[in-house]
Amino acid sequence: MTTIDTAAPRAGRREWAGLTVLALACLLYVMDLTVLHLAVPAISAELHPTSAEMLWIIDIYGFFVAGSLVTMGTLGDRIGRRRILMIGAAAFGAVSVLAAFSVSAEMLIVTRALLGIAGATLAPSTLSLIFHMFRDPKQRSIAIGVWIGSFSAGSAIGPVLGGVMLELFWWGSVFLLALPVMIALLVLGPRVLPEYRDPDAGRLDLFSAALSVAAVLAVIYGLKGAAQDGPAPAHVVSILAGVGLGVVWLRRQRRLPDPMIDVALFRIRAFNTALAVNFLAIFVAIGYFLFIAQFLQLVLGLSPLEAGLLSLPSALGFVVGSQVTPRIAPRVGARRLIAGGLAVAAVGMSILTQVGRQDGLATLVIASVVISLGFAPVFGLTTELIVGSAPPERAGAASGISETGAELGGALGIAILGSVGIAVYRGKLDASLPAGLPDEAAATARDTLGAAADVASQIPGPIGSGLIDTAQSAFVGGMHTVAAVSAVIAVAVAALAWRALRDHGAAGTDATATDASDDRQDEVEASRHGELEPVGC
Repeated sequence: MTTIDTAAPRAGRREWAGLTVLALACLLYVMDLTVLHLAVPAISAELHPTSAEMLWIIDIYGFFVAGSLVTMGTLGDRIGRRRILMIGAAAFGAVSVLAAFSVSAEMLIVTRALLGIAGATLAPSTLSLIFHMFRDPKQRSIAIGVWIGSFSAGSAIGPVLGGVMLELFWWGSVFLLALPVMIALLVLGPRVLPEYRDPDAGRLDLFSAALSVAAVLAVIYGLKGAAQDGPAPAHVVSILAGVGLGVVWLRRQRRLPDPMIDVALFRIRAFNTALAVNFLAIFVAIGYFLFIAQFLQLVLGLSPLEAGLLSLPSALGFVVGSQVTPRIAPRVGARRLIAGGLAVAAVGMSILTQVGRQDGLATLVIASVVISLGFAPVFGLTTELIVGSAPPERAGAASGISETGAELGGALGIAILGSVGIAVYRGKLDASLPAGLPDEAAATARDTLGAAADVASQIPGPIGSGLIDTAQSAFVGGMHTVAAVSAVIAVAVAALAWRALRDHGAAGTDATATDASDDRQDEVEASRHGELEPVGC
């Protein structure tokens, strides 16, 4: 086993100030997702999207981020990671203004897609720059803890600020929250962040970049459509086409002298296991949260600000858990923390299935806090293990893959679990619609709970009140189903982590990244077919 190089250079004041700037980028990254959840009812009332359009509004951002991360990470190697971060910040701010003033569901979908592309320029820069700036293992563990904590802070701040904006202004104002953060990034970034580019990086293969985006979008489109409307032939064809494009992309990377990623990384057992656990944990964590925001506003009747404030305990639980994890990981070990955290999250999901339509507020808050405390150690430990399992010279490639998996997991969680919830909602609603409800009103109410509430407000008497009661009960039934499915997935992932991570030490200790990298260097070299150009820091 290789020992740690005690002569590793230590970060100074400039690096820690740079970490603050990177944390701002991560904070914005999460805020843009969480504030939109609160705005769903207002968007429903103003733009009247169908259920499919609403899902696209919510998840297309994550889809395009996931599809573009590797491309933008490779581009950052060529033109500079700080430069790509600044370009992304400027683009994100400009497109946020367009999104804020969208006049149709279609326009909002397009602007959210552009935000995803801009967001993809921010994401790969943060983690790879941290590994470049913080060479000392102890300092790097602290920096990664701050990096994870910034995501938690974004999930805490986003709902509160979004709730304030929705109380005072129109739904589009939530997108304008990005502007101050982007201005701070543009002003401070060039002063405190080092520039990094790979002097030996080859040209960017545009065909590979297009293939990666097309493969991700085709698979997600097919999965989302199949989950929502059933496995129609078009959905199956879309999934198969996406998988086929992915295979073509992987084979092309093997042949290129300058591949976007080194596919040999996928032959490292620790890398694959940590990546799978991280992907599935985020799939569950993001997928259920969409129902929480709507339950607070459309079922309990709370204002956006009240809903945002009630999201704070969950977010703070995540912040506390992510900051405590580096302290207990050396004593407990990554395997126990990851598997145990997932088991705790499953308990929280089970509690969520007991939330009632009229008296479920306290139960919901308790369930959310338990879920956050369970997931907190999982994300930080798996992220460090993913990057630490790769050889040091491929940390940038590993960072891009890690964040691609995380974004794809979150986007798929929203798409698939959201579609499951909608399917249950529609089934329960159709079975209990009040007699005398016009067919057109019934069809509108089937789209979303927000649409049902809008229809019910226009129908006086017992028919309108019966419709909203039925719709709310159906929505809660869908939320219970999604929570139960999520609990089962969390237990399965816990078993996977317990079994597959048994041979690896605790992430977050001094030796983890170096040992994991050294122990698996031979695996990478033996599996490579020809010398592949490394990407990243």
